[in-house]
Amino acid sequence: MTFPQDIYLLALVGGVVGSAASLPLWRAACRRWNLVDDPGHRKIHTVPVPLAGGFAVFTGILLVLVGAGAAVVTGQLATESLEKVAYGLGRRAIPLAAMMAGAVGMLLLGVGDDRFELRPSHKLFGQVLIALMVAAGGVRLTLFVPSTAFSYAMTVFWIVAVTNAFNLSDNMNGLCAGLGVVGAGLFAAVAIRHGQYLVASFALVVAGALLGYLPYNYPKASVFLGDAGSHLVGYLMAVLAILPHFYSTKMQDPRPWAVLSPLAFFAVPILDTASVFVVRTLAGRPFWVGDTNHLSHRLVRAGLGKPFAVALLWCAALVVGIAALL
Repeated sequence: MTFPQDIYLLALVGGVVGSAASLPLWRAACRRWNLVDDPGHRKIHTVPVPLAGGFAVFTGILLVLVGAGAAVVTGQLATESLEKVAYGLGRRAIPLAAMMAGAVGMLLLGVGDDRFELRPSHKLFGQVLIALMVAAGGVRLTLFVPSTAFSYAMTVFWIVAVTNAFNLSDNMNGLCAGLGVVGAGLFAAVAIRHGQYLVASFALVVAGALLGYLPYNYPKASVFLGDAGSHLVGYLMAVLAILPHFYSTKMQDPRPWAVLSPLAFFAVPILDTASVFVVRTLAGRPFWVGDTNHLSHRLVRAGLGKPFAVALLWCAALVVGIAALL
């Protein structure tokens, strides 16, 4: 098998294996650290559940990136693949380092929230700082506006908004991670279509790492993502939305509106966030205080089982995303 298929397959499988294999270790560690979600109000589990999902997902991604670097250094890939991967990693070294530093930052910010229940203002401040660092590393939105200040502002807004949308979607087993798999897969498809092999490979690593975690969380959960994991998933989705070329004048059929595709890929978490924001605001409650008015909860109240409701939302996200691609 030659490039790019071999790299894509290794990226996906590597993410799955790294995440799934490391999760039992992280689950035991979280129990020792007392990093667990205790039973309580609005919670259906009756025993503490380790918040190990984010650590496992990050481990799956990191192991593949380290393995890719080692393969380049030792020359373990086919010649064509080796040259292209080495060129891509070298050219994107600073943005990739900024992205991974941002992932660590979001993971640790979420750990702080899981452990100490940070104030919303403190959490927002941390998210903004991380987004600014990523933008400074070269991962930025432009939206055809030739202004650095505008690019920074839009990048920070986008990363913070998408991170929080996915954080809010983590309200039922498998929902946040499954939506992440759909999103990462769609971004991989966009990147593959336009020959962005490095972006496609990274998206497939993310999809694989989330797939490796899902069996531990859906339909029954022995671990949760926690805020650490949901922050990480949302952040990764926000960054993946920035990386592909949705529009270029060099494309055969350039369509400027294609830059709006990520809004379609994230239709479910965006709609869910908007709906709970409206409901909570009209009820006079702070929008960051949780309740059971999410789309998943409404589907369950309509008579669906929880696993089916989650699967239905996955399918809805996939259908809307594929429609946007087509």
